[in-house]
Amino acid sequence: MSEQQANDPLHGVTLEQMVTLLVAHYGWDALGKCIDIRCFILDPSIKSSLKFLRKTPWARKKVEKLYLSMKKNAG
Repeated sequence: MSEQQANDPLHGVTLEQMVTLLVAHYGWDALGKCIDIRCFILDPSIKSSLKFLRKTPWARKKVEKLYLSMKKNAG
């Protein structure tokens, strides 16, 4: 394993896993308030969120940041 992968807290975590855990932790309503994007607010689903986040780097970065914050506070 390379040095960079060993230090990357997102290594091995898929976008689907991140979204699923965030929804389980916050729920769609709170997640939509934390990250104001339509796929979390209007008729949210994992599938529609993944489709949007894979095409939108700025939104994916926000999801990754919230995921890391949630993991840091939980551990």
